Amino acid sequence: METNHGLAARSASLAPPVTRRRVRVAAVLLPLVGLALAVVAVFPVLYMFSASLMQPEQVGSTPLQLLPHPVRWRNFGDIFSQFNIGHYLVNSVFVAACVVLLNLFFCSLTGYSLAKFRFPGQKLIFGFILSTIMVPFNVIIVPLYVVIRSLGWINTPQALIAPFAISAFGVFLMRQFIVAIPDDYLDAARVDGAHEVGIYWRIVIPLSRAGLMTLAILIFVDNWDQFLWPLIVLNSDTWKTLPLGLAQFLSEYGSSWNLLMAAAVLATLPVLLVFVLMQRGFMQGFSGLAGLKG
Repeated sequence: METNHGLAARSASLAPPVTRRRVRVAAVLLPLVGLALAVVAVFPVLYMFSASLMQPEQVGSTPLQLLPHPVRWRNFGDIFSQFNIGHYLVNSVFVAACVVLLNLFFCSLTGYSLAKFRFPGQKLIFGFILSTIMVPFNVIIVPLYVVIRSLGWINTPQALIAPFAISAFGVFLMRQFIVAIPDDYLDAARVDGAHEVGIYWRIVIPLSRAGLMTLAILIFVDNWDQFLWPLIVLNSDTWKTLPLGLAQFLSEYGSSWNLLMAAAVLATLPVLLVFVLMQRGFMQGFSGLAGLKG
């Protein structure tokens, strides 16, 4: 029996000469176009890392200098000593970590109940949760601010954490992963005397690891980049996060581009670190999501 590769080769040999030339040209041009687009997309990030190690006069110089010479590692020390950016970094790490952990717990628990239990109004509740994804955050800022102010949470970490403790998309994502877990596993555990909390912790959570890692990365990146909401609920430096700190840094040291680039690198590193540590589960989560049953 002729293999698929053999059939493809035979079809290509039978194709008209013009068609074969077009195929060869496309095979050469498409990788070049992809490489050019990748360079355009990555170049600003690479230049940011390079400029963070430059002298002040080298950033934005004409002609453009791509590599720092000499390397000025002191830029990173200056942003800590002159601006105390470490305070904003610690705040962002604490808030993002709390938001991620709360989402992993609440979204997986809600997804488990919607995927593996039958109760009146189940589909209606799930549909309502999905409908909230379509509501822009800007629409609910005013009522959310009124609630936060009435609770006395202005200038507190609760104002940054509580509104984002659960995500509608996270519930949907976890429900899709958990619904694919065979019911036989759960029934066997119940027959062995396991209670629902034990089933959730010992069976559902381990089998949903790829979904949890995917959700963790998405929630972390989204919360790490939050600017508008912290700007509204914080008016003191006590709990200001890194995006607000960078905005303040820009207003005070706008001419020190090398220090600004160093601060931007510092803000980027945690996101890169989280992705590197969880990229395997992240890729498995997205590749496996397409094959899950609804």
